[in-house]
Amino acid sequence: MSAVRACPTCGKQNRVPDVASGTPVCAVCKGKLPWLVDAGADTFDSAVRATVPVLVDLWAPWCGPCRTVAPMLEQLARDRAGALKVVKVNVDDAPGLSARLGVQGIPTMLLYVDGREVGRQVGALPRHQLERWLESHGVRLG
Repeated sequence: MSAVRACPTCGKQNRVPDVASGTPVCAVCKGKLPWLVDAGADTFDSAVRATVPVLVDLWAPWCGPCRTVAPMLEQLARDRAGALKVVKVNVDDAPGLSARLGVQGIPTMLLYVDGREVGRQVGALPRHQLERWLESHGVRLG
């Protein structure tokens, strides 16, 4: 699967794969592209394997705090293109995956490094606190 994302450098629309051996780059200017993908039960395990840290957002469309966090995560993916992958999982579409992951409240954010969960945050955080949480787990954001 793939999504179409605009290059933050030149504006060119690019197809960004859900899974890749490296990080996505623009076909025109070779700038780093935001890596923001949707995953479900059938694609989750491959989506969290990446050469960069992966921030998983477990959310639902009816959840107010989830809707508050979503634009911040999209901006974080743009700001940290090439250094962070954001994977969004709609828990209503993947209840078995939510159970497997032990999700008891949303939004829940999981941090994966080298395909393994290394951190978990339940509840919405302001961006500066989310960045501090990521940095506390060794994710370089600067």
